[in-house]
Amino acid sequence: MEITATIVLAIVIITALSFDFTNGFHDTANAMATSISTGALKPFQAVAISAGLNMVGAFLSVNVAATVASGIVDLSSYDLTNQAEGINLLMVVFCALIGAIIWNLFTWLLGLPSSSSHALFGGMIGAAFAAMGAGGVEWGSILGKIVIPAVASPLIAAGVSATATALVYWITNTIPKERKASHFRHGQVITACLVSLAHGAGDAQKTMGVIFLALIATGNATAEDRIPVLVILACAVAIAAGTLSGGWRVIRTLGKGLVDLEPPQGMAAEATSAAIILTSAAGGMALSTTHVTTGAILGTGLGKKGATVRWGVAMRMASAWVITLPCAGVVGYATWWIAALAGRAHPIAGALIDLAILLAMVALIVLRSRRNSVGAHNVNAEWDPNAESIDSSLQTAANREVDANLREDIDEIMQKGLDKAAEAALVTSQLRADRIVELRRQRDDLIEQLRELDRELEEVLFSDEHLKGERSVPVAAGAGASKTVAATASESPDK
Repeated sequence: MEITATIVLAIVIITALSFDFTNGFHDTANAMATSISTGALKPFQAVAISAGLNMVGAFLSVNVAATVASGIVDLSSYDLTNQAEGINLLMVVFCALIGAIIWNLFTWLLGLPSSSSHALFGGMIGAAFAAMGAGGVEWGSILGKIVIPAVASPLIAAGVSATATALVYWITNTIPKERKASHFRHGQVITACLVSLAHGAGDAQKTMGVIFLALIATGNATAEDRIPVLVILACAVAIAAGTLSGGWRVIRTLGKGLVDLEPPQGMAAEATSAAIILTSAAGGMALSTTHVTTGAILGTGLGKKGATVRWGVAMRMASAWVITLPCAGVVGYATWWIAALAGRAHPIAGALIDLAILLAMVALIVLRSRRNSVGAHNVNAEWDPNAESIDSSLQTAANREVDANLREDIDEIMQKGLDKAAEAALVTSQLRADRIVELRRQRDDLIEQLRELDRELEEVLFSDEHLKGERSVPVAAGAGASKTVAATASESPDK
């Protein structure tokens, strides 16, 4: 039994650090989306800075970790002197992590900035409910420290950010726009760093709490112990590595899809987010950095006169927030029962089957993301006003680029050599003149066909998930010259 507990503990710790990694790349946007969008920082520069400060922030406080370790699952429901009970608690933690990881990756695929924290809490609630019923969940703690802050935090952040934005534009009204933008970009670097620090102080602790709960379940710690330094270090490294990998899909939605940001708005949003998140972390409140940051960005759109807020995108985000807890909870509940049924033969069997389900879902989501990849090269591409999803915004941008290149090719054909020669030539025969007119008419027809063929080819390329890499498609040739249009069918997943 001791060997079984050790193996399951190792699986849980590795899965917890994997969740921390997904938390890092899923939530990079919270700190750096506005700075990348306004040009204050280059994409790779931004995520590198954020990764370093996330790691530092993880060492600032452990108050939130204590909330996660003992504030959601009722530990008194378990007799932790009994090793079998300890393994049962480990499986609750493991199934909670599966629910959180799957929800994180699903919302990342959609480019939706949902809460990694609430995904984790939802998974824990679902798994604990499956294992022990309603009595196994600390409902009072969940209401006071999770649900109420989830509703209040984006509203408060939006109000503070809107006020700050309005004041900034009023105070700097007489300063030339370019000069103002330049100074606020420098200020954004500082505020973005504060948000990254705050994110590390809040979100890395949640994984610390999960691992500490697993250590309690196996008798390697008690609820009164301090979280080991090695656990803090491992979580800090995992969230920093995840942040460094990018998370470009969510960065694009927050930076380009919600509000068209200017540097003063970006700085106001980041300063608001940092202040609220650091305050909540110090108080041990497991606040969602995603809710705070999104509310702050939305507030900048409300605070700037004439700014455009894409309410369709905002409603998609809000819908994802509402269903995060129940959806992650359903996955946690279902995987616990799968593990319980398979574990009748042996406890490790249940853990391995759940692990296989998790790996299969991860592979499926990553493969799907290749169809419309987002990276540093296109994260700042213009967001079409009519697009409400990450895929449609990319498809529209790609089509615009293809059409522009095609028009350029055709214009070059129409303006070059043969047209000028035909107009200037001295034609002495009506037969020859008629023939020239006919050939030019045929060429115009071919150009129109070329337009249609090129559009059809692009549709096929962008809809085929099996085609990879960048391909050059011949679109025109004439007068001794040819040009190509580059069509990217698929690229590597977000890194």
